[in-house]
Amino acid sequence: MARDYYEILGVSRDAEKEEIKQAYRRLARKYHPDVNKEAGAEERFKEINRAYEILSEPETRARYDRFGPEGVSGAGVGFQDMGDMGGFADIFESIFSGFAGGGMGGQTAQRRRSGPVRGDDLRLDLKLDFREAVFGGEKEIRISHLETCEACSGSGAKPGTRPRTCSTCSGSGQVRRVTRTPFGSFTQVSTCPTCNGTGSVIEDKCDSCDGKGTNQITKKLKITIPAGVDNGTRLRIGQEGDAGQRGGPPGDLYVYLFVNEDEEFQRDGINVLSEIKVSYLQAILGCRLEVNTVDGLVELIIPAGTQPNTVMKLENRGVPRLGNPVSRGDHLLTVLIDIPTKIIPEERELLEKLAKIKGDRTGKGGLEGFLGNLFK
Repeated sequence: MARDYYEILGVSRDAEKEEIKQAYRRLARKYHPDVNKEAGAEERFKEINRAYEILSEPETRARYDRFGPEGVSGAGVGFQDMGDMGGFADIFESIFSGFAGGGMGGQTAQRRRSGPVRGDDLRLDLKLDFREAVFGGEKEIRISHLETCEACSGSGAKPGTRPRTCSTCSGSGQVRRVTRTPFGSFTQVSTCPTCNGTGSVIEDKCDSCDGKGTNQITKKLKITIPAGVDNGTRLRIGQEGDAGQRGGPPGDLYVYLFVNEDEEFQRDGINVLSEIKVSYLQAILGCRLEVNTVDGLVELIIPAGTQPNTVMKLENRGVPRLGNPVSRGDHLLTVLIDIPTKIIPEERELLEKLAKIKGDRTGKGGLEGFLGNLFK
C-alpha cells in the first residue's frame, strides 16, 4: 500500500499550501540524487515529488482527501516528465537555483523555460444577503485580471515581428558554469541576465502591452450561486484567473462567499431560527398567527397553554442542503410571551374576577399575587 502523501511530506492534513511547499523544498534538497548518494535516495526523491504534485493542487488534493490514492491514480505527469510541469518545475528549479548536478541537463532546462506556464489563480470575496445564500441565483461580479494581449497574441513582440532566441543562453533561460573538484564536477546554474530567464529577447515591443504579452482587463461576469451556501463557501470559476505565459492556460478564479446577518433570521446549519412574540392571553387561549419565513408568510398554530420559550417547528421551511436543494431544513420559532406592564381599568377588573375564580391572591402591582402562596 502506498504511503500517505501527508506523511511523506511530514505535514498535517489541514496544512496550508505554503507549509506544504516549504516541506517539499526541505526534503527535495535533502534527497536530490545529485546531492544524496545513499541507497534509496532517488526513490525517496521521486516519492516526495509525487506527494507534492498531488497536494500542491487544490483539485487533486481534494480528490485525494476524499478517495485516497485511487482518486488520483491518473493525476499528474510523474517525476520523469518534470520538464513540462510548469509552475511545479519552477518551484523545483528555485530550490537548486545555485547548485545542481549533472542530472539537471540543459535540454530539460530549456524545455521548462520556453514551455507554456499556467496563469495565476485569483481570489474574490463576495458578500450575500441572507436570502441570497438560502436560495442562490445569478450574481453579477466585476473582476480585474490579466488577459492575453490580442495585438501580439501574447508574444510581447510588435505585430509582424517575433522574439529572437537569446544569444547568451541559447534559449535555455539559464547560464551554467561547471566547477571541477576532487569530489567530482558540479554545475552552478543562474538565471540568464540578458533575457531574465525567458530564453528570448524582444527587440520591438508590442505597443498595446509594452512587451508583457498581457493586459490588465476589468470585466463583468455572471456567476451562479448554489442554494444553501454559507460563510466560507468557495466557488471555482474555471479559466477566469490571470492569463498564462507562452501559450499556457489561464488560472482559475475562486470566489469566497460571506453572508450578511439578517435582522430577523439566524441560521444553524440548514435550520432557520427566529422568535415570535404573543400576548399572555394568546398563549393561554391558543391562536392562529401568520409568521414570516424565508418563503414568506406562513400560518402557525399556537396551542392553548403554550409556555414561554417553547420552540415551534415549521418543517421544510429552512435552508436547502448544499448540493441537494430538494432537501431542506426546518424553521424553528421560539415563542416569547408578552406580559404587559400597564393595563386599562376594564382589563384589571376582568383579571381580578379571574383571579378570584382561580383563588389567586392579588394586590398592587400583582406582587402579592405572585408571591402570596410562598408566605401562607
